[in-house]
Amino acid sequence: MSKFLIVEDSQVIQKILRHIAKQELDREVLFAASMAEAKALYADHKHELIAGIIDIALPDAPNGELVDFLLEDHFPLIVLTGTDDGERRQSLLKKGAADYVLKESRYSYQYAVQMLSRLEKNSNVKILVVDDSRQIRQFVTYLLKLHRYQVFEAEDGLVALQILDKEPDIHMVLTDYHMPNLNGFELVQQIRQRYEKTPIAVIGLSSQGDSHVSVQFIKNGANDFLPKPFEHEEFFCRVTNNIESLERMLSLKLQATKDYLTGLNNRRYFAEEGDAHLRRCQTEEIPICLAMIDIDLFKRVNDGFGHLVGDQVLKQFAYYLDDCFGRFITARTGGEEFSILLTGLQPSQARSLLEEFRIMVEELEFEFGDGEYLRLTISIGMSVASDDSLDSLLQRADQHLYAAKDSGRNMLVSDSIMLS
Repeated sequence: MSKFLIVEDSQVIQKILRHIAKQELDREVLFAASMAEAKALYADHKHELIAGIIDIALPDAPNGELVDFLLEDHFPLIVLTGTDDGERRQSLLKKGAADYVLKESRYSYQYAVQMLSRLEKNSNVKILVVDDSRQIRQFVTYLLKLHRYQVFEAEDGLVALQILDKEPDIHMVLTDYHMPNLNGFELVQQIRQRYEKTPIAVIGLSSQGDSHVSVQFIKNGANDFLPKPFEHEEFFCRVTNNIESLERMLSLKLQATKDYLTGLNNRRYFAEEGDAHLRRCQTEEIPICLAMIDIDLFKRVNDGFGHLVGDQVLKQFAYYLDDCFGRFITARTGGEEFSILLTGLQPSQARSLLEEFRIMVEELEFEFGDGEYLRLTISIGMSVASDDSLDSLLQRADQHLYAAKDSGRNMLVSDSIMLS
Protein backbone atom coordinates (compact mmCIF):
# COMPACT_ATOMS: atom_id res chain seq x y z
CA MET A 1 0.00 0.00 0.00
CA SER A 2 1.22 3.53 -0.80
CA LYS A 3 2.65 5.56 2.07
CA PHE A 4 3.91 9.04 2.92
CA LEU A 5 7.05 10.08 4.84
CA ILE A 6 7.19 12.98 7.31
CA VAL A 7 10.50 13.93 8.95
CA GLU A 8 10.42 16.50 11.78
CA ASP A 9 12.58 16.61 14.90
CA SER A 10 10.36 18.90 16.99
CA GLN A 11 8.00 16.78 19.09
CA VAL A 12 5.44 19.59 19.21
CA ILE A 13 5.38 20.12 15.45
CA GLN A 14 5.44 16.38 14.76
CA LYS A 15 2.40 15.99 17.02
CA ILE A 16 0.57 18.67 15.02
CA LEU A 17 1.55 17.00 11.75
CA ARG A 18 0.39 13.61 13.02
CA HIS A 19 -3.00 15.04 13.95
CA ILE A 20 -3.47 16.82 10.60
CA ALA A 21 -2.24 13.79 8.63
CA LYS A 22 -4.80 11.58 10.40
CA GLN A 23 -7.56 13.98 9.34
CA GLU A 24 -6.41 14.70 5.80
CA LEU A 25 -4.73 11.55 4.48
CA ASP A 26 -6.11 8.09 3.81
CA ARG A 27 -2.65 6.53 3.54
CA GLU A 28 -0.22 5.30 6.19
CA VAL A 29 2.32 7.95 7.21
CA LEU A 30 5.82 7.04 8.37
CA PHE A 31 7.37 9.50 10.86
CA ALA A 32 11.03 10.10 11.65
CA ALA A 33 12.89 12.67 13.76
CA SER A 34 16.39 12.38 12.31
CA MET A 35 18.23 11.72 9.06
CA ALA A 36 19.30 8.28 10.29
CA GLU A 37 15.72 7.24 11.08
CA ALA A 38 14.46 8.69 7.81
CA LYS A 39 17.08 6.93 5.67
CA ALA A 40 16.30 3.61 7.37
CA LEU A 41 12.57 4.04 6.67
CA TYR A 42 13.30 5.18 3.12
CA ALA A 43 15.43 2.10 2.45
CA ASP A 44 12.73 -0.24 3.79
CA HIS A 45 9.73 1.44 2.11
CA LYS A 46 11.19 3.21 -0.93
CA HIS A 47 8.89 1.54 -3.48
CA GLU A 48 5.78 2.25 -1.41
CA LEU A 49 6.46 5.93 -0.70
CA ILE A 50 4.62 8.56 -2.75
CA ALA A 51 6.09 11.77 -1.34
CA GLY A 52 7.28 13.36 1.87
CA ILE A 53 7.45 16.44 4.09
CA ILE A 54 11.06 16.93 5.15
CA ASP A 55 12.36 19.32 7.80
CA ILE A 56 15.45 20.97 6.38
CA ALA A 57 17.37 21.21 9.70
CA LEU A 58 17.69 17.98 11.66
CA PRO A 59 19.98 17.11 14.58
CA ASP A 60 22.19 14.91 12.41
CA ALA A 61 21.59 16.88 9.19
CA PRO A 62 21.59 20.61 10.10
CA ASN A 63 22.27 21.90 6.57
CA GLY A 64 19.60 20.11 4.57
CA GLU A 65 21.65 16.95 3.92
CA LEU A 66 18.54 14.72 4.03
CA VAL A 67 16.67 16.98 1.58
CA ASP A 68 19.64 16.85 -0.80
CA PHE A 69 19.89 13.06 -0.46
CA LEU A 70 16.22 12.54 -1.30
CA LEU A 71 16.20 15.07 -4.15
CA GLU A 72 19.21 13.34 -5.71
CA ASP A 73 17.11 10.16 -5.69
CA HIS A 74 14.23 12.10 -7.37
CA PHE A 75 11.90 11.62 -4.41
CA PRO A 76 8.98 14.10 -4.47
CA LEU A 77 9.16 16.19 -1.33
CA ILE A 78 7.95 19.35 0.37
CA VAL A 79 10.60 21.23 2.31
CA LEU A 80 9.55 22.36 5.80
CA THR A 81 11.66 25.09 7.37
CA GLY A 82 11.63 27.76 10.03
CA THR A 83 13.92 30.07 8.04
CA ASP A 84 12.72 32.25 5.17
CA ASP A 85 15.89 32.13 3.08
CA GLY A 86 15.13 33.33 -0.45
CA GLU A 87 18.33 31.98 -1.99
CA ARG A 88 17.91 28.56 -0.42
CA ARG A 89 14.25 28.51 -1.46
CA GLN A 90 15.19 29.15 -5.11
CA SER A 91 18.04 26.65 -4.95
CA LEU A 92 15.87 23.84 -3.59
CA LEU A 93 13.03 24.54 -6.02
CA LYS A 94 15.53 24.37 -8.89
CA LYS A 95 16.85 21.09 -7.52
CA GLY A 96 13.36 19.63 -7.73
CA ALA A 97 11.57 20.28 -4.43
CA ALA A 98 7.82 20.27 -4.99
CA ASP A 99 7.25 23.10 -2.51
CA TYR A 100 8.92 25.17 0.22
CA VAL A 101 6.78 25.75 3.33
CA LEU A 102 7.62 27.98 6.30
CA LYS A 103 6.80 26.89 9.84
CA GLU A 104 4.56 29.88 10.49
CA SER A 105 1.23 28.56 11.77
CA ARG A 106 -1.07 25.56 11.91
CA TYR A 107 -2.30 26.58 8.46
CA SER A 108 1.24 26.13 7.09
CA TYR A 109 1.35 22.55 8.40
CA GLN A 110 -2.12 21.86 7.06
CA TYR A 111 -1.08 23.24 3.66
CA ALA A 112 2.00 20.99 3.62
CA VAL A 113 -0.03 17.87 4.47
CA GLN A 114 -2.67 18.74 1.86
CA MET A 115 0.13 19.09 -0.68
CA LEU A 116 1.04 15.44 0.00
CA SER A 117 -2.51 14.47 -0.90
CA ARG A 118 -2.31 16.69 -3.98
CA LEU A 119 0.90 15.02 -5.16
CA GLU A 120 -0.81 11.63 -4.92
CA LYS A 121 -3.85 12.80 -6.91
CA ASN A 122 -1.68 14.44 -9.56
CA SER A 123 -0.46 11.09 -10.84
CA ASN A 124 -3.94 10.65 -12.37
CA VAL A 125 -4.13 14.18 -13.84
CA LYS A 126 -3.21 14.67 -17.50
CA ILE A 127 -1.88 18.03 -18.74
CA LEU A 128 -1.09 19.05 -22.31
CA VAL A 129 1.71 21.60 -22.86
CA VAL A 130 1.51 23.48 -26.17
CA ASP A 131 4.44 25.66 -27.26
CA ASP A 132 6.45 25.91 -30.48
CA SER A 133 9.64 26.29 -28.43
CA ARG A 134 11.00 22.86 -27.58
CA GLN A 135 13.09 24.33 -24.78
CA ILE A 136 10.09 25.93 -23.08
CA ARG A 137 7.98 22.78 -23.54
CA GLN A 138 10.66 20.71 -21.87
CA PHE A 139 11.02 23.20 -19.02
CA VAL A 140 7.27 23.34 -18.32
CA THR A 141 7.07 19.55 -18.60
CA TYR A 142 9.91 19.23 -16.10
CA LEU A 143 8.08 21.45 -13.61
CA LEU A 144 4.82 19.55 -13.99
CA LYS A 145 6.51 16.19 -13.51
CA LEU A 146 7.97 17.45 -10.24
CA HIS A 147 4.36 17.49 -9.06
CA ARG A 148 3.76 14.03 -10.57
CA TYR A 149 1.41 15.11 -13.38
CA GLN A 150 1.09 13.05 -16.56
CA VAL A 151 2.31 15.37 -19.31
CA PHE A 152 1.77 15.47 -23.08
CA GLU A 153 3.53 17.89 -25.44
CA ALA A 154 2.49 19.57 -28.71
CA GLU A 155 4.48 22.00 -30.87
CA ASP A 156 1.41 23.86 -32.16
CA GLY A 157 -2.37 24.08 -31.89
CA LEU A 158 -3.11 21.57 -34.65
CA VAL A 159 -1.02 18.87 -32.99
CA ALA A 160 -2.67 19.77 -29.67
CA LEU A 161 -6.13 19.09 -31.12
CA GLN A 162 -4.96 15.73 -32.45
CA ILE A 163 -3.70 14.78 -28.98
CA LEU A 164 -6.97 15.92 -27.38
CA ASP A 165 -8.89 13.67 -29.78
CA LYS A 166 -6.74 10.70 -28.76
CA GLU A 167 -6.68 11.56 -25.05
CA PRO A 168 -10.23 12.68 -24.17
CA ASP A 169 -9.50 12.70 -20.43
CA ILE A 170 -6.87 15.47 -20.52
CA HIS A 171 -7.70 17.81 -17.63
CA MET A 172 -5.68 20.92 -18.51
CA VAL A 173 -4.04 22.65 -21.46
CA LEU A 174 -1.15 25.09 -20.98
CA THR A 175 -0.75 26.97 -24.25
CA ASP A 176 1.53 29.67 -25.61
CA TYR A 177 0.10 32.50 -27.72
CA HIS A 178 2.61 32.86 -30.58
CA MET A 179 2.59 29.57 -32.55
CA PRO A 180 2.49 28.61 -36.24
CA ASN A 181 -0.59 27.00 -37.86
CA LEU A 182 -2.92 27.71 -34.93
CA ASN A 183 -2.08 30.31 -32.29
CA GLY A 184 -3.09 30.23 -28.63
CA PHE A 185 -6.31 32.22 -29.04
CA GLU A 186 -7.46 30.03 -31.93
CA LEU A 187 -6.61 26.87 -30.01
CA VAL A 188 -8.69 27.96 -27.03
CA GLN A 189 -11.62 28.74 -29.34
CA GLN A 190 -11.34 25.31 -30.95
CA ILE A 191 -11.16 23.58 -27.57
CA ARG A 192 -14.30 25.33 -26.33
CA GLN A 193 -16.18 24.58 -29.57
CA ARG A 194 -15.08 20.99 -30.12
CA TYR A 195 -15.07 19.85 -26.50
CA GLU A 196 -18.01 21.88 -25.26
CA LYS A 197 -19.14 19.27 -22.75
CA THR A 198 -15.64 18.18 -21.72
CA PRO A 199 -14.31 19.92 -18.61
CA ILE A 200 -10.85 21.16 -19.61
CA ALA A 201 -9.03 23.95 -17.78
CA VAL A 202 -6.94 26.19 -20.04
CA ILE A 203 -4.10 28.48 -18.94
CA GLY A 204 -2.66 30.88 -21.49
CA LEU A 205 1.09 31.61 -21.51
CA SER A 206 2.93 34.42 -23.27
CA SER A 207 6.16 36.37 -22.99
CA GLN A 208 4.47 39.34 -24.64
CA GLY A 209 4.09 42.13 -22.08
CA ASP A 210 0.90 43.59 -23.59
CA SER A 211 -2.09 43.14 -21.24
CA HIS A 212 -4.16 42.67 -24.39
CA VAL A 213 -2.86 39.08 -24.60
CA SER A 214 -4.16 38.10 -21.17
CA VAL A 215 -7.54 39.74 -21.83
CA GLN A 216 -7.93 37.98 -25.19
CA PHE A 217 -7.03 34.62 -23.70
CA ILE A 218 -9.75 35.02 -21.08
CA LYS A 219 -12.30 36.32 -23.59
CA ASN A 220 -11.66 33.36 -25.87
CA GLY A 221 -12.37 30.89 -23.07
CA ALA A 222 -9.16 30.42 -21.08
CA ASN A 223 -9.51 29.99 -17.33
CA ASP A 224 -6.30 31.80 -16.43
CA PHE A 225 -3.20 33.52 -17.82
CA LEU A 226 0.43 33.46 -16.73
CA PRO A 227 3.10 35.73 -18.25
CA LYS A 228 6.55 34.32 -19.00
CA PRO A 229 8.98 34.17 -17.32
CA PHE A 230 7.25 33.05 -14.14
CA GLU A 231 8.26 32.03 -10.63
CA HIS A 232 8.07 28.30 -9.92
CA GLU A 233 5.75 28.76 -6.96
CA GLU A 234 3.36 31.04 -8.84
CA PHE A 235 3.26 28.52 -11.69
CA PHE A 236 2.40 25.67 -9.34
CA CYS A 237 -0.20 27.74 -7.48
CA ARG A 238 -1.98 28.65 -10.73
CA VAL A 239 -1.92 25.06 -12.00
CA THR A 240 -3.06 23.61 -8.65
CA ASN A 241 -5.84 26.18 -8.17
CA ASN A 242 -7.26 25.51 -11.64
CA ILE A 243 -7.04 21.73 -11.27
CA GLU A 244 -8.79 21.88 -7.89
CA SER A 245 -11.51 24.17 -9.30
CA LEU A 246 -12.01 21.64 -12.09
CA GLU A 247 -12.23 18.80 -9.58
CA ARG A 248 -14.82 20.68 -7.51
CA MET A 249 -16.90 21.29 -10.62
CA LEU A 250 -16.66 17.60 -11.60
CA SER A 251 -17.60 16.58 -8.07
CA LEU A 252 -20.71 18.78 -8.16
CA LYS A 253 -21.61 17.42 -11.59
CA LEU A 254 -21.16 13.88 -10.31
CA GLN A 255 -23.42 14.57 -7.35
CA ALA A 256 -26.04 15.97 -9.72
CA THR A 257 -25.95 12.94 -12.02
CA LYS A 258 -25.46 10.03 -9.58
CA ASP A 259 -28.12 8.23 -7.60
CA TYR A 260 -27.33 8.77 -3.92
CA LEU A 261 -28.33 5.26 -2.82
CA THR A 262 -27.03 2.88 -5.49
CA GLY A 263 -24.20 4.90 -7.03
CA LEU A 264 -25.66 4.32 -10.49
CA ASN A 265 -26.39 7.19 -12.86
CA ASN A 266 -29.68 8.95 -12.20
CA ARG A 267 -32.62 9.92 -14.42
CA ARG A 268 -31.09 13.30 -15.29
CA TYR A 269 -27.86 11.69 -16.53
CA PHE A 270 -29.80 9.09 -18.51
CA ALA A 271 -31.89 11.77 -20.20
CA GLU A 272 -28.94 14.01 -21.12
CA GLU A 273 -26.31 11.44 -22.05
CA GLY A 274 -28.81 8.96 -23.45
CA ASP A 275 -30.27 11.51 -25.86
CA ALA A 276 -26.83 12.54 -27.16
CA HIS A 277 -25.74 8.90 -27.42
CA LEU A 278 -28.90 7.93 -29.27
CA ARG A 279 -28.48 10.69 -31.86
CA ARG A 280 -24.84 9.75 -32.38
CA CYS A 281 -25.74 6.08 -32.92
CA GLN A 282 -28.54 6.97 -35.33
CA THR A 283 -26.17 9.13 -37.38
CA GLU A 284 -23.58 6.33 -37.53
CA GLU A 285 -26.27 3.64 -38.07
CA ILE A 286 -25.31 1.74 -34.93
CA PRO A 287 -28.10 -0.49 -33.59
CA ILE A 288 -29.50 0.58 -30.24
CA CYS A 289 -32.21 -0.67 -27.88
CA LEU A 290 -33.67 0.69 -24.67
CA ALA A 291 -34.70 -1.47 -21.73
CA MET A 292 -36.70 -0.57 -18.64
CA ILE A 293 -36.45 -2.95 -15.68
CA ASP A 294 -38.73 -2.97 -12.66
CA ILE A 295 -38.36 -5.14 -9.54
CA ASP A 296 -41.63 -7.04 -9.15
CA LEU A 297 -43.74 -6.38 -6.05
CA PHE A 298 -40.99 -4.38 -4.40
CA LYS A 299 -43.52 -2.63 -2.16
CA ARG A 300 -43.91 -5.92 -0.31
CA VAL A 301 -40.18 -5.82 0.58
CA ASN A 302 -40.49 -2.34 2.09
CA ASP A 303 -43.78 -3.14 3.84
CA GLY A 304 -42.69 -6.55 5.11
CA PHE A 305 -39.08 -5.92 6.08
CA GLY A 306 -38.75 -2.13 6.30
CA HIS A 307 -37.15 0.52 4.13
CA LEU A 308 -33.62 -0.16 5.41
CA VAL A 309 -33.83 -3.70 4.08
CA GLY A 310 -35.36 -2.34 0.88
CA ASP A 311 -32.37 -0.03 0.47
CA GLN A 312 -29.95 -2.94 1.00
CA VAL A 313 -31.73 -4.96 -1.67
CA LEU A 314 -31.68 -2.05 -4.11
CA LYS A 315 -27.94 -1.61 -3.60
CA GLN A 316 -27.31 -5.30 -4.23
CA PHE A 317 -29.52 -5.28 -7.31
CA ALA A 318 -27.70 -2.19 -8.63
CA TYR A 319 -24.38 -3.98 -8.14
CA TYR A 320 -25.50 -6.93 -10.27
CA LEU A 321 -27.01 -4.63 -12.88
CA ASP A 322 -23.81 -2.63 -13.18
CA ASP A 323 -21.74 -5.82 -13.30
CA CYS A 324 -23.77 -7.10 -16.27
CA PHE A 325 -24.50 -3.84 -18.10
CA GLY A 326 -21.83 -1.40 -16.89
CA ARG A 327 -20.46 -0.97 -20.41
CA PHE A 328 -23.76 0.59 -21.47
CA ILE A 329 -25.52 3.74 -20.25
CA THR A 330 -27.34 2.46 -17.16
CA ALA A 331 -29.34 4.40 -14.58
CA ARG A 332 -31.77 4.17 -11.70
CA THR A 333 -34.71 6.11 -13.12
CA GLY A 334 -37.29 5.48 -10.39
CA GLY A 335 -37.71 3.91 -6.95
CA GLU A 336 -37.26 0.32 -8.11
CA GLU A 337 -37.03 1.12 -11.82
CA PHE A 338 -33.84 1.00 -13.89
CA SER A 339 -33.09 1.87 -17.53
CA ILE A 340 -30.38 0.70 -19.94
CA LEU A 341 -29.39 2.00 -23.37
CA LEU A 342 -27.96 -1.05 -25.14
CA THR A 343 -25.62 0.13 -27.90
CA GLY A 344 -24.13 -1.94 -30.71
CA LEU A 345 -26.37 -4.97 -30.17
CA GLN A 346 -28.92 -6.30 -32.60
CA PRO A 347 -32.41 -6.58 -31.05
CA SER A 348 -32.11 -10.37 -30.75
CA GLN A 349 -28.77 -10.00 -28.94
CA ALA A 350 -30.18 -7.36 -26.59
CA ARG A 351 -33.19 -9.57 -25.79
CA SER A 352 -30.95 -12.55 -25.09
CA LEU A 353 -28.72 -10.53 -22.75
CA LEU A 354 -31.70 -9.10 -20.87
CA GLU A 355 -33.33 -12.52 -20.64
CA GLU A 356 -30.16 -14.00 -19.18
CA PHE A 357 -30.17 -11.24 -16.58
CA ARG A 358 -33.84 -11.86 -15.75
CA ILE A 359 -33.13 -15.56 -15.13
CA MET A 360 -30.01 -14.74 -13.09
CA VAL A 361 -31.98 -12.38 -10.81
CA GLU A 362 -34.66 -15.02 -10.29
CA GLU A 363 -31.98 -17.42 -9.00
CA LEU A 364 -30.15 -14.91 -6.77
CA GLU A 365 -30.45 -14.65 -3.01
CA PHE A 366 -30.52 -11.04 -1.77
CA GLU A 367 -29.07 -10.96 1.73
CA PHE A 368 -30.13 -8.78 4.64
CA GLY A 369 -29.89 -8.89 8.41
CA ASP A 370 -28.03 -11.77 10.02
CA GLY A 371 -27.96 -14.53 7.40
CA GLU A 372 -31.46 -13.79 6.13
CA TYR A 373 -32.23 -13.51 2.43
CA LEU A 374 -35.07 -13.09 -0.01
CA ARG A 375 -35.66 -13.76 -3.69
CA LEU A 376 -36.86 -11.33 -6.36
CA THR A 377 -38.08 -11.33 -9.92
CA ILE A 378 -38.03 -8.54 -12.48
CA SER A 379 -40.14 -7.43 -15.41
CA ILE A 380 -38.53 -5.89 -18.48
CA GLY A 381 -39.79 -3.73 -21.33
CA MET A 382 -37.58 -3.21 -24.39
CA SER A 383 -37.91 -0.91 -27.39
CA VAL A 384 -35.82 -0.90 -30.57
CA ALA A 385 -34.63 2.41 -32.02
CA SER A 386 -35.08 3.49 -35.61
CA ASP A 387 -35.56 7.24 -36.01
CA ASP A 388 -37.13 7.58 -32.55
CA SER A 389 -36.39 10.20 -29.95
CA LEU A 390 -35.29 9.08 -26.49
CA ASP A 391 -38.70 10.05 -25.12
CA SER A 392 -40.54 7.86 -27.61
CA LEU A 393 -38.20 4.93 -26.86
CA LEU A 394 -38.80 5.37 -23.14
CA GLN A 395 -42.55 5.59 -23.64
CA ARG A 396 -42.64 2.41 -25.73
CA ALA A 397 -40.38 0.51 -23.33
CA ASP A 398 -42.61 1.66 -20.46
CA GLN A 399 -45.69 0.32 -22.26
CA HIS A 400 -43.97 -3.04 -22.75
CA LEU A 401 -42.95 -3.05 -19.08
CA TYR A 402 -46.55 -2.63 -17.98
CA ALA A 403 -47.61 -5.33 -20.45
CA ALA A 404 -45.10 -7.68 -18.81
CA LYS A 405 -46.55 -6.90 -15.39
CA ASP A 406 -50.13 -7.30 -16.58
CA SER A 407 -49.21 -10.68 -18.09
CA GLY A 408 -48.00 -12.08 -14.77
CA ARG A 409 -44.60 -10.42 -14.18
CA ASN A 410 -41.14 -12.03 -14.35
CA MET A 411 -40.93 -11.69 -18.12
CA LEU A 412 -39.54 -9.57 -20.92
CA VAL A 413 -41.75 -7.84 -23.48
CA SER A 414 -40.28 -6.06 -26.47
CA ASP A 415 -41.41 -4.38 -29.68
CA SER A 416 -41.54 -7.68 -31.51
CA ILE A 417 -41.57 -10.61 -29.07
CA MET A 418 -42.56 -11.78 -25.57
CA LEU A 419 -40.22 -14.05 -23.63
CA SER A 420 -41.27 -15.65 -20.34
